[in-house]
Amino acid sequence: MPVSYTNRKGLTFFLCQGVSKSGKPRYFFSKNPAQNTLEGIPTGYHIEESVNAVVSLVKDRKQLILPEEIQLVKSPLERHPKGNNYRVSAKGKQIIVYERLYSQQDIPDGMRTMLDKNAQYSPMLRFNLVNASSRTFCAERIMYVSSLPDWIDIGDCGLLKGLVKEIIPLLDSDEYFEL
Repeated sequence: MPVSYTNRKGLTFFLCQGVSKSGKPRYFFSKNPAQNTLEGIPTGYHIEESVNAVVSLVKDRKQLILPEEIQLVKSPLERHPKGNNYRVSAKGKQIIVYERLYSQQDIPDGMRTMLDKNAQYSPMLRFNLVNASSRTFCAERIMYVSSLPDWIDIGDCGLLKGLVKEIIPLLDSDEYFEL
């Protein structure tokens, strides 16, 4: 049975294998099963879906961010008045908070379901692990100067719990941009 994965948008993808220019195996997902569809996930890999529903096969790596640290960011977002506009992911030494690219105020329920399913998110805040032994983080927010986005430091570095407590409640307010 071919390896398949259905993303949050309800689209099903099949894991395929090709060959790179250097002759090494290259893995990708296709909407249509083909001759090169795999029957199992290669050893040392796992399937991952991004906040924007892109499905990838990625190498297994040691996680630098702890699950409880991700939850430390997710929990206050779930309680935030506009928490459904945000998503969280961890990559490398970063916990990234993404914001929905459009607002969904005053939308009928039937349409809201479709919009939620197809929502696109953009990174807007990240917590960078700067010291793994003391679990110290620094926070940055995205800033757009002309048309180029750039990350700027906000606040002092410290324990994640304190940074989250200070920053997350300010999301979707003018105070957030004054940090």
